[in-house]
Amino acid sequence: MLLNLFNEMRAAKVPVSVRELLDLHQALQKRVVFADMDEFYYLARAILVKDERHFDKFDRAFAAYFKGLENLDRHIEALIPEDWLRKEFERSLSDEERAQIQSLGGLDKLIEEFKKRLEEQKERHAGGNKWIGTGGTSPFGSGGFNPEGIRVGEAGKRQGKAVKVWDQREYKNLDDQVELGTRNIKLALRRLRKFAREGAAEELDIDGTIDHTARDAGLLNIQMRPERRNTVKLLLLFDIGGSMDAHVKVCEELFSACKTEFKHLEYYYFHNFVYESVWKNNLRRTSERYSTFDLLHKYGDDYKVVFVGDAAMAPYEITQPGGSVEHWNEEAGYVWMQRFMEKFKKIIWINPYPKQAWDYTASTHLVRDLIEDKMYPLTLQGLEDGMRYLSK
Repeated sequence: MLLNLFNEMRAAKVPVSVRELLDLHQALQKRVVFADMDEFYYLARAILVKDERHFDKFDRAFAAYFKGLENLDRHIEALIPEDWLRKEFERSLSDEERAQIQSLGGLDKLIEEFKKRLEEQKERHAGGNKWIGTGGTSPFGSGGFNPEGIRVGEAGKRQGKAVKVWDQREYKNLDDQVELGTRNIKLALRRLRKFAREGAAEELDIDGTIDHTARDAGLLNIQMRPERRNTVKLLLLFDIGGSMDAHVKVCEELFSACKTEFKHLEYYYFHNFVYESVWKNNLRRTSERYSTFDLLHKYGDDYKVVFVGDAAMAPYEITQPGGSVEHWNEEAGYVWMQRFMEKFKKIIWINPYPKQAWDYTASTHLVRDLIEDKMYPLTLQGLEDGMRYLSK
């Protein structure tokens, strides 16, 4: 059974290996879960899936395989072997319950009657006093009452719980093939993390509290410690206006995710390409500008630098003095990019256009050459690749 489930996972492109399959098999042998599809679903997902963006693929594969097992006529021998029934009954029944079973003719008679009903029954049944179903007084089923019966399926309030979990596919927006969103971007940005404890001691130190309490002969001694924070420093520069107007929404989502994930975040705007000045407020872009030269000296080389733009412009905007379409720039744009490359250790460029479109603009080739081909598409995979490079 597990081998076929494994094949379904591979067919759904869930990156699962034989090692995880063996771990799941061992967990079942140890009876971590038993005879509970809901618990098995969560156990299998915890062992087989290492990245939450694959939860949706897992749900689809899980449903595709296990929905077939709902047909008891086809799978009863695999689901409820006779020796299992006998062993479970003999181990779990009390003396009083054993006496009640004898009133039906004994355990052998009960199991024989159960198999007979399965062969006769052709559809789901609820209520009543004969067929296997729910909420009735038949000796076979769940959610009903009969002191001399066999429970089939989930009883009481647990009906259909696990099926709803994988049918609802609560994690479908985490799939790495779907459209970007703030939640998805956050997942990708988490590749760029370096934690340290900073700030005031305002977080409870559980291990320290236990240790000091033990040292003080059981007298409670609460210990606090600084909060654990991501210490990565990020400098974001967004291309704004013109052809980037079509990408405002996704850039806003990227910016929102970055503000949440990085405590040390600085950001500026530019148009088409970086020159001698940048700005932070687009409504005051003509009156409040910041010197790019000062920016290069203000931030240390430990900052990770991310440019976000489509890199689509006239080539002379990069290669020539006066190439800017908004003002006269004394030095060509490529000169400023070279200064960024000399100052900062890690620089990437995030492009909202798909990678296959990059070959159609000469300016994109120029930008890629300037940043040593560290350009990544604004997709989940592209962001992950970019964050992975910055974290090295």
